[in-house]
Amino acid sequence: METLGRISSSCYNFNNDKRTEELWIMTERITFIHAADLHLDSPFKGFSDVPEQVFQTMRESTFLAFNQLIESAIKKRVNFILLVGDLFDENKQSLKAQLHLREAFIRLQQHDIDVFLSYGNHDYLSGNTYPIQYPDNVHVFESDEVTSLPYLKENKHMANVYGFSYVNQDVRENKALQYKISDEEVPYHIALLHGTLHGNQEHDAYAPFRLEDLGREAFDYWALGHIHKSQIVQTNPPVIYPGNIQGRHRKETGLKGCYYITLDGGERKYEFLPLQQVEIKEMEIDITSYETMAKIKEKITEEVGQGPGQRQLIYLNFLSGEEQVEKLGLSERLEELIDIINEILLEQDHWQYIYEYKLEVIGEASIKVDSYFMEEINRAMQGIELKETLESLYRHPQAKKQVNLADEAEIIERAVRYLTDEMVKKVR
Repeated sequence: METLGRISSSCYNFNNDKRTEELWIMTERITFIHAADLHLDSPFKGFSDVPEQVFQTMRESTFLAFNQLIESAIKKRVNFILLVGDLFDENKQSLKAQLHLREAFIRLQQHDIDVFLSYGNHDYLSGNTYPIQYPDNVHVFESDEVTSLPYLKENKHMANVYGFSYVNQDVRENKALQYKISDEEVPYHIALLHGTLHGNQEHDAYAPFRLEDLGREAFDYWALGHIHKSQIVQTNPPVIYPGNIQGRHRKETGLKGCYYITLDGGERKYEFLPLQQVEIKEMEIDITSYETMAKIKEKITEEVGQGPGQRQLIYLNFLSGEEQVEKLGLSERLEELIDIINEILLEQDHWQYIYEYKLEVIGEASIKVDSYFMEEINRAMQGIELKETLESLYRHPQAKKQVNLADEAEIIERAVRYLTDEMVKKVR
């Protein structure tokens, strides 16, 4: 069904908007999934010491996450998928990864879903000795020059998709400056860019660019890749890093996935879709007030067991006191305790596993100061009339749907726990 969509220069944050001040077009809505950094066939070397069942799940996790991406695309009946670089973990791609990708693309073809893909610094073109042929619904950027590929919907030219692939790994020029809209009459213009936004220090600065570089042309959406953390850089027009689809080491914590995008005339909508098969998580547990190993076990089990029904690999940072470490022999016995807890956690369908931990010892003087201070906070918190304090929040039409007003004691307890954790961090 066609809808009347209005596009004006006010839709964009551009200094040089080449579109007319008021442009009315009859256009259809298009939807797509934006993903990047699949890193299929990652070796997961950092987890080689975990139990076999955990390691095998990790080895398959990128493939399983990609399978879920395909299922999401089919379920949502998107028009196409964007894959913005680093589909493979290595430039010499395994046959398993190549065939898995090809079979997924064939399945998408059966549902009339196209794929636009580019290669990045991990799977650059010159390093791939044995490329594989994809089905006709897959459109590949085969040059290091920015080009455009058309998207046709029922023989209508609905969008131009722009991008490039890394021919060699070391791309240091600002490729964003090469993006030019090729046909003003085409309803939508979407750019794929595997590169580094200026200021990011966590990844190699391949194809570096500044945000203002993306505003030179009136693109409707910038699909970024290379940075493994999901990030909405800008909303108007959307400039988005989806992050990778599965965490692969300790620093890649939290939810991983892709974005589901809707372009409807001048309206742009985006929704994050989690895909990770195993969540890598980092937690801090304060055990300074626990005097027995049994109590510490209960505390760890309680904290770790609050997982959301998701397989998890967990890094724990314990905070303990000097006297407690000596009295309980924590330096020698904590590893055994973790082994006992892991045996229990691995019995669950959605297993959790503590793959590493650190014991951080803080001075007894700091603990005593903290304890005195927290007693005062506890005393003050018990005298708070919570509903009166938060009356404006409870009346808010959106907030009151999210806030459970029933258990004031639990809210106060959680507030005290938060203040305790923050206080411990300050004195370290």
